[in-house]
Amino acid sequence: MRSKRQLQNSLRRTISRAATLAPMIVVVLALILIFTQPALAQNFQVIWNFTGGQDGAAPTAGLTLDRAGNLYGTASYGGNRAGPCWENGCGTVFKLTHKNSDWVLTPLYSFAAGNDGAEPTSRVVFGPDGSLYGSTSSGGNGFGTIFNLRPAATVCKTALCPWTETPLYQFAGGSDSADPGQGDLVFDRAGNLYGTTMEGGPGCNGFGCGTVFVLTPAHGGWTESVLYRFAGGSDGANPNAGVILDSAGNLYGTTMEGGLGYGTVYQLKPSASGWTEQVLYSFTAGNDGYDPMGGLIFDGLGNLYGTALSGGAGGGGTAFELTPSEGSWNFILLYNFGGMAYPKSSLMMDAAGNLYGTTFHGGSGRGLCPPGGPGCGTVYRLTPSPSGWNYTELHSFDVNDGAAPSGGVVMDTKGNLYGTAASGGGNGFGVVWEIEP
Repeated sequence: MRSKRQLQNSLRRTISRAATLAPMIVVVLALILIFTQPALAQNFQVIWNFTGGQDGAAPTAGLTLDRAGNLYGTASYGGNRAGPCWENGCGTVFKLTHKNSDWVLTPLYSFAAGNDGAEPTSRVVFGPDGSLYGSTSSGGNGFGTIFNLRPAATVCKTALCPWTETPLYQFAGGSDSADPGQGDLVFDRAGNLYGTTMEGGPGCNGFGCGTVFVLTPAHGGWTESVLYRFAGGSDGANPNAGVILDSAGNLYGTTMEGGLGYGTVYQLKPSASGWTEQVLYSFTAGNDGYDPMGGLIFDGLGNLYGTALSGGAGGGGTAFELTPSEGSWNFILLYNFGGMAYPKSSLMMDAAGNLYGTTFHGGSGRGLCPPGGPGCGTVYRLTPSPSGWNYTELHSFDVNDGAAPSGGVVMDTKGNLYGTAASGGGNGFGVVWEIEP
């Protein structure tokens, strides 16, 4: 581990949790909004302003689309205020439905910090059975949970019709796993569910350096197995993002630390004797950047794409590509972000090969976020060309329309983009936004 470990962990915690929406920050933003008029781009609109009540607060993760165009997401706080969550709420799962020219939000579930979990910081995803699956970063035994959400078995007779939540697994910490961060869950063809935790396992000052796990359905329940425990050395440490699968069943992901001390891209291969890890790339904190918080995506040729939170020539992080070549992988720098942009989210690729993402800070500067300052965050596109990748800022947040977007973007069949911002907006508790092409 590098000597800056405590500083990096502090940055990670600040960006992923405290800075997303501490109660004091909410109050300050709400007061600021009174004196500042909104300035929205023509193709950008806020489709939901969170109130901090039953709908939730601080949507740190991205969204999931169903075939009908409905949006599903999580809010880290808000919901029921009882027990240990009396002040901020333990978080929610919500659904947004397009009705005529408006969007209607339906709270699907409000966490209570019991066996069900608390503080969901990752997306919900659809399983093979059509129901929703997700994780919470705390609750359960105190180390987070994996849960399933299903609609009510009978027809709902009220406007608010909560879904049924079933805890699938409660992490135990220690040699088990702890704190499933912001990583997406992913299913394989057999219905097994894979994910990562930021802590658990050996090393890393007693907290554990993180794990990769699988939940296997069996006899009406789920069995958890830890596939790999990071040791904090050259193998990596503290995976904030989830894993993705290739056609051969290999897993790929990133760690924020380890390797040369600045994070890794890794592969896990299954075998009869267990899973074997191979580090595909170790970040150097040079022009390549460092601290990859976001996950990876594949293109049609098997190349990997991702982002690094910090560093690079501009100091604000990087976007990169890894291409396989004769048993090794070549690192290609796609873009250097400037200032304190901090691209925290995973990328999304459209059918034309363009990449989309968000930055936690940065932007061209409007309203309370002038150029040269931290900025309130952006939505951007990277377009491939013969001379490299061209950067386009699709939107720069100005607090009124949101701030601190940490989740990625999704695209519907019409090419509209959707995402969240963890704070700001009309009430200061975050927003869901849409960008039309």
